[in-house]
Order: sequence, then structure tokens, then C-alpha cells
Amino acid sequence: MSAQGQAYEQDFNGEKAVWLEWNSYQAAVLPEVGANLIAFRDTDKNYRFLHEPAADEMEGFKANPGIHGIPLLFPPNRYDGGRFEWNGRTYQFPVNEPRTGNSLHGFAHTAVWNVEDFGVTKTESYVVLKLSVDESHSIFQYLPHQFSIKLRYSINADGLLQHVSVHNEGQEAMPNMIGFHTAINAPFAPNSTADDCKITITVGERWELSDRMLPTGKFQPMTAEEEALKTTGVHPFWAPMDNHYTAQSRNGSNRMELTDSRENVKLVYDVGTGYKQWMVWNQHPSGKFFCPEPQLNLVNAPNVDLPAEQTGLVSLEPGGIWEQSGRLYVVQL
Repeated sequence: MSAQGQAYEQDFNGEKAVWLEWNSYQAAVLPEVGANLIAFRDTDKNYRFLHEPAADEMEGFKANPGIHGIPLLFPPNRYDGGRFEWNGRTYQFPVNEPRTGNSLHGFAHTAVWNVEDFGVTKTESYVVLKLSVDESHSIFQYLPHQFSIKLRYSINADGLLQHVSVHNEGQEAMPNMIGFHTAINAPFAPNSTADDCKITITVGERWELSDRMLPTGKFQPMTAEEEALKTTGVHPFWAPMDNHYTAQSRNGSNRMELTDSRENVKLVYDVGTGYKQWMVWNQHPSGKFFCPEPQLNLVNAPNVDLPAEQTGLVSLEPGGIWEQSGRLYVVQL
């Protein structure tokens, strides 16, 4: 085993976890709670980059694991009445958000995943997790396809690397809709405040949402603060945000950057250019964390009368594999 890294099984607040370490970086993933990467830390500087549940919050977290760590959403966000038609088939999900009458966030973030492998190489500490769905799985009644999702997390001196892939193992094409509800601490440093923080995100246009939080298919004007979100940066809690945007890569990158002017460091969340949409939510006015959420597809994509190229709804052919990589890393300014 490398002197720099470790990979081992040990509880996180009483929940089964796989821990990764590399020098001062540390991460933990929870296989039985949606393969949620629940912690990513720099132990030397006492940075906690992700919103972690405290020990007395674990039961609430497990009941609704959406605003801690990095939950994988499949499919992400809201679907009108939980119902849509695609490729000649009608899909019906449970309506689990009574306020809007929608289905919210899909099934993967609450599912039990299998740990395929974890270990240490000369260059990284890593873990590989897999969710397999077939006729015997409870998810199959809502997504009647044979498929698997694989997640691989690794850490080394460059930070955290995430690789996700969706594999269609059935005989029919399947709708591929995926995203992450990543919860970033602002601030992540113990002696900083939210006022020390500014964020930028590579958003393009803002989708108009109905009172049920579903896209109308139209765009709405951006405020001055939202324009600053694209460019010079904005306070992460400048206003309540539950906003939906197109992604607009810049300089070949699709990312969120959180700059801490007190620490003189920048946290970069580079999600990859495969994601065509962002949701941004900040639990205003808590002032503790916000969620820059990369999504492959538009909210309620199958029910929006726009081309698939615009909604980001991917048809994954039999035997097909869709994949994307992302990173969380720190830049010293």
C-alpha cells in the first residue's frame, strides 16, 4: 500500500462507508444511501468542502438524502405528475412532492449500491460502486429497463475525480436522464464566513418555471446578479435561488468556482461539458451551503415540447454506454 494513500471500510456517523485518503485529502462514500459521496475534506487545513450531516441528522438524511454530499439523481429534479411518454411507452413515477404534484429526484439517491472494488494504486485511492436494475429490482416497475449505473471516485494530490457511466444492458433504447445535487459549503474553511465567498457558474440562459417549478419552454431575463454569476462572481446567498439555467461552457469547461477571499483559495467544481443544464439552489437564507446541480437534461424534459438537442434528453441504445467525468479541486490564488 502506498504511504500516501489509504482505502478502507469504516462507519460514517453509524452508516457503512468506504473512506479514501491521500495525503491531507479525505473522502467518504455511503454505498447503502445512494452511493452518496458524503464528505470531501482537507484535514490539514480543516476544510470541509461538502455539506455533511451531523450525527444527530443522520436519520433525517437517510429519509431524504438530497441536500448533503453529492447525491446522484436518476432522473434529476421534477416530472409533471410523475408521468411522461417516451418512445411509445408511458412511464409513471410516484408523486413524492405533494406541494407541486410532481415526482422529484428519481430513485438512485435512495437506493442501495454495491461496492465493486476499492483500493490504492501508485497514483490514487479509489472506490467503484454499481447500481444494477433488472426485473427483480424495485426501480424496474418505474423504469422498466435492464441497466446499470457505475460510479468511480478517486482522490490524489489533484483532488477528487468522479466518473459516472450508465450502461443499457437491455434490448430496447432507454431514456437517460441524470444529474447531481451537489451540496457545497460556503464557506468551507472554518474561520471564513459567507461574506468571504463569491461564486461563478458557467450558466447561459435562465429557464422560466411555472408555479409548480416546471419549465414553460421559455427563457426569462437575467438579473444583474445573475449576469455577475457568469462573470465577476456573486455572493452565494444574494437572494433565494431555486433557478434553472442552460449550461454554457467557457474556455472548454463547464464549472462552478467558489472563491474564498480570506483564505485566498478557489474551489473548482468542473462537471464536464456533457451536462447541458444547471439547477442552482441555496436554501436561502441559511447562509451555510448551496447546490450547483449539473444536469444532463432539462427538468421535466420528456414533457417539454422542444427538440432533444435542447432538452438534453439522451436516448441510450441497447448496449450503449453514456459517461462523464468531473472534478473537485483547489487552486491557491
